Amino acid sequence: MDAQNKLAKKKKLFVFAAFASLLLVAIVATAVFQTRKNATHRGGDDDDEMQSVVKSTCAATLYPELCVSTVHAAATAASLVIKSSKDVLLTALNYTIYTVERNYFTIEKTAAGRSLTRREKTALHDCLEMIGDTLEELRESEDELKNYGFKNYSLPQHKEYLETLLSAAQTNQESCLDGFSHDDADEKVRKTLIKGQMHVFRLCSNVLAIIKNLTDTEIAANKFPTSHDSAQGRKLVEQDSHWPAWLSAGDRSLLQSSTVTPDVTVAADGSGNYRTVSAAVAAAPASSSKRYVIRIKAGVYRENVEIPRSKRNLMFVGDGRTTTIITASRNVVDGSTTFNSATVAVVGSGFLARDITFQNTAGPSKHQAVALRVNADLCAFYRCDVIAYQDTLYTHSLRQFYVDCFIAGTVDFIFGNANVVFQRCEIHARRPNSGQRNMVTAQGRDDPNQNTGIVIQNCKIGATSDLRPVQKNFPTYLGRPWKEYSRTVVMQSEISDVIDPAGWYPWSGNFALNTLFYAEYQNRGPGAATGNRVTWKGFRVLTSAAEALPFTVGRFIAGDSWLPATGFPFSSGL
Repeated sequence: MDAQNKLAKKKKLFVFAAFASLLLVAIVATAVFQTRKNATHRGGDDDDEMQSVVKSTCAATLYPELCVSTVHAAATAASLVIKSSKDVLLTALNYTIYTVERNYFTIEKTAAGRSLTRREKTALHDCLEMIGDTLEELRESEDELKNYGFKNYSLPQHKEYLETLLSAAQTNQESCLDGFSHDDADEKVRKTLIKGQMHVFRLCSNVLAIIKNLTDTEIAANKFPTSHDSAQGRKLVEQDSHWPAWLSAGDRSLLQSSTVTPDVTVAADGSGNYRTVSAAVAAAPASSSKRYVIRIKAGVYRENVEIPRSKRNLMFVGDGRTTTIITASRNVVDGSTTFNSATVAVVGSGFLARDITFQNTAGPSKHQAVALRVNADLCAFYRCDVIAYQDTLYTHSLRQFYVDCFIAGTVDFIFGNANVVFQRCEIHARRPNSGQRNMVTAQGRDDPNQNTGIVIQNCKIGATSDLRPVQKNFPTYLGRPWKEYSRTVVMQSEISDVIDPAGWYPWSGNFALNTLFYAEYQNRGPGAATGNRVTWKGFRVLTSAAEALPFTVGRFIAGDSWLPATGFPFSSGL
């Protein structure tokens, strides 16, 4: 389906949603509070109680005045009696959904009301796509809250999933605006959108903060159902296992077995079911609960591929990372946005890939040019190469895992705001343009309550053959803070002397130096010495296993609950 058809289909869905939304403020949360009849009158003690509950719950947010005003407005319009933090949470969430739906039409109006460049049109298309993603994440959050404790995993896992969804919803708002940051003309359009986007960002932030600050005791007091015992839920893998647990035994087998029986085969020479990867993806079943395997035979596939949200549980199996190559060259200089430049974009959850190269050949002079973008949950990559220059791998949002992969680039070549762990990967800086510095990471966490970050564990950080002879002329750093609460941890990895002794580099002046979280733990190699590292308030050297454990696969991306199913190897702990 081409971009215009997709937008037309999405527009119809939003038009339908808009009619429902016209009444949503007046009935917000009534579907959620099914066991409570709307009050026709409040006064005195009821008003005082509601005001107290709303104020105390909103006090935990970063934008408490906004939280209080929106919850009060929604509750008053619907004559709701708010007696608990749960009531505040669900009312705030429903109001946020309503606001996101309205914001879609604001952006659509912007697109129709002015003369736009090619990139601006693309950026607005990106925004509309991300609004759709935001709505899905917010509605999934609403569903998760309705079923809190009924699903077959523990209360902490419920909360973690909610934090992941809300973190992604926030990230979408920033990513929309990032599409208008390439030149002065872009900035004019950005100014027309920023108020609405940041309003949604703050609403999502408030919902996230309320969720994060609800204790299990409050959950019980607010009549959330009690959880099943976690031992009856998702079984943890052994500490020395090589896969996170959100991968089933079947998926683990698919990822590791020497032969896999595919559902369809892609072959450029016509010997398979399809000649292009895009055609195979388009024909794959929608919303599949079963793994659907697409074998991609050896060959160079020159195409841009998107795995849309509706195509869940797809798996790409190549003939080898040096022989199966998907490549393209979209880039910012030639009119794309960073978001849209990806050779392969993964939006459908549960995506797996093995033995493939994802490549963008735009080159170092074309600035941002993404090889692989992933804004999908529970995705894993095994023995894959991801190769480009600036902005090689866009780990945009949600939970991701990379093992035994090779990632190469120059400026900010692993970036984004996902919950992502790299294990046993080769991460190599390339030779950039004259005057440039290499940055391995540029993490985009922009709210202290987000559970996102980049973790590099037991990897090798080095230089490609073109950079090694001249690496003294091109300083290379472990990362720089793209957003205010940027979080990156490098641990138990081998770091070569390509990394500057300072280790990390500022984004601009003192921006984020006090609020970021950069950490190193038990690294080795000539570039691992920490004696001359930066002295920023946000940087630290971890000295104990207890400090490092929160950033392991089992803890940071709940890997024990989904990675075993992939069949990819992983280490749960340190």
